[in-house]
Amino acid sequence: MKARAAVLRESPGRYEVVDVDIDSPRDHEVLIRYVASGLCHSDLHFLDGSHAGPLPMCAGHEGAGIIEEVGPGVAGLRPGDHVVASFIPSCGRCRYCAQGRTNLCQLGAHLQNGPFPDGNYRMHVDGEDLHQFLLISTFSQYAVVSENSLVKVPEDLPLETLCLLGCGVGTGVGSAINAAEVRPGDNVLVVGVGGVGMSAVQGASLAGAATVIAVDPLLFKRETALQLGATHAFADLAEATDFVQSISDGQGAESAILCMGSPTNVDVGEAFDAIAKGGTVVVTGMAAISEPPGIPVHLLMLAGMQKTIRGALFGMCSPPVDILRQIDLYRAGKLKLDELITRKYSLDDINVAVDDLVAGRNIRGVVIHDS
Repeated sequence: MKARAAVLRESPGRYEVVDVDIDSPRDHEVLIRYVASGLCHSDLHFLDGSHAGPLPMCAGHEGAGIIEEVGPGVAGLRPGDHVVASFIPSCGRCRYCAQGRTNLCQLGAHLQNGPFPDGNYRMHVDGEDLHQFLLISTFSQYAVVSENSLVKVPEDLPLETLCLLGCGVGTGVGSAINAAEVRPGDNVLVVGVGGVGMSAVQGASLAGAATVIAVDPLLFKRETALQLGATHAFADLAEATDFVQSISDGQGAESAILCMGSPTNVDVGEAFDAIAKGGTVVVTGMAAISEPPGIPVHLLMLAGMQKTIRGALFGMCSPPVDILRQIDLYRAGKLKLDELITRKYSLDDINVAVDDLVAGRNIRGVVIHDS
């Protein structure tokens, strides 16, 4: 079948909205009609060349839609089901899934190879094989996707909102609750409050933090953070560090969560200095591939003050479980999702959405697909 999709042919480059060919689903795969897709900073990494991957590529990794067709062997999904696409699949059987760490599922090894695990492609453009970004390609009207990459969700909630659960919300909320292990009464720094950071602010608030300090150079984002659970907001980390030390007898924050789009070694070092003894720096944003190794941290301070630096992939969430938990929190009014969406775009305006993201005009932009 044919579908309209945003394709990247070269990096650095711009998206082209073109017609692509979609194969029929094979074993344990489904054909999904995407309704909506969020635009995440990770979608920019290949546009600006800061990350490398197989090209041409159909982009997008934060989406939700409706099952149109199921292939042989699919269990638990049927046509008409509403689903959120998880950008990391969960096989349920590998050592990581068995430990409840499905965000580290071994199927993740296939995400940036190009073809599907069987060595074949499911999407094509102008007779050429087309890589599906993270094997889901939510910037296409239709896609063939593994059942392992989908989470069935209730049908009474808008997919235009639930699409955010495919990456940004879980990444942010989980970075606070799972990675930073925020506890009641903690002082928490969240650096960078776009879609992921704003969700980290909410996660820290949900976990009972006494002080949630948002750090972002953009006034619009700082003001929004204060509406969504932040208690204080500053334009830069130096100001925020001075403040948190002033309210903690000079000790600093229990945790600092780095949610900017491309964190640097310097960012991590500054966050390390901002946390208290026994504190944790969580690196959530994905650094550019060109960022050299070497975090400016004194090892004596690392051991002597028992500080921790840890990475967080998808907020250390288990998507099949946590996406449904986040829906329950949304229903209860405890997790704000609609408020994260600044503007909606048509697929044809995908590059306008990109420009708005780069300029910092949105918390989250959402692409709405026409069927």
